[in-house]
Amino acid sequence: MNWDDVRFFLAVYRAGTLRGAAQRLALDQTTVGRRLTGLERTLGSRLFLRTKGGLTLTDSGRQVLPTAENMERLAVSFERLSEGADERVAGEVRVTTTDALAVDFVVPAIERLRTTHPDIRVILSTTTRLLDLARREADVAVRTLRPEQPDLIVRQLGRWEVGLYATQGYLERHGEPHPDEGFAGHDIALYQEGVTGRQDDTLAGVPRGQGRVVAELDSSLMLATFVRAGLALGELPDYLAQRDRRLVRVWPDRHRATPYEAWLVLHQDLAHTARVRVVVEAISDAFAR
Repeated sequence: MNWDDVRFFLAVYRAGTLRGAAQRLALDQTTVGRRLTGLERTLGSRLFLRTKGGLTLTDSGRQVLPTAENMERLAVSFERLSEGADERVAGEVRVTTTDALAVDFVVPAIERLRTTHPDIRVILSTTTRLLDLARREADVAVRTLRPEQPDLIVRQLGRWEVGLYATQGYLERHGEPHPDEGFAGHDIALYQEGVTGRQDDTLAGVPRGQGRVVAELDSSLMLATFVRAGLALGELPDYLAQRDRRLVRVWPDRHRATPYEAWLVLHQDLAHTARVRVVVEAISDAFAR
């Protein structure tokens, strides 16, 4: 196999459909199908079974998968190392973060960066999905969980308590919840399942079993927007809530056991690339401000 064929094989494997692979590769579906057929013809075996649920690996596909992934790691490593000594403060830098951190920190950092380094183009992806830096899905990540991979450089950008918040209007309509009543008579907004591993059956350490869950949101920004609208109580990081006078912290002496953290992450091979370095410095400065 050559690397170009491997890209198509891995894209189809990860997407599960030709259409999904085409979207990942920014190509049309016909091209992806033709390249996959050509690879199967070269290898003399079928790599995928066509099922109602999509494409699944055959035994031959499973056998070549580890080799394909090793080829990908080598290709990405070669690309990163070749850029490591690049001193041009110009070109693309791919940044991934959540929408809340993007709005509050990353976009302001990009705004200031544009005045000093106008030849840098930031490609920003806002998602709760952890993009793979090792596969070069992103160059720089700002995450709320600290990664453990040994080849990544990690820097803590911020750490805040997570408290229970509502608007004054909500509290006037519903009253302040009592810690011993399990949020009886109160509306609650939560994260959707799988968005964060830090959400449990409590709010600010108080069991929420008697409360009404009226919304499940997929990001901190949407959760904050829902609470700001006066529609429910919700847990928010202090930095986010303190910027909005509409929000009132309920039970100031109580907070979630696990804080809200922000971590800057990049692959060690890109640490000395000039365009990546200035983006990292701009984001770090935005948090320091």
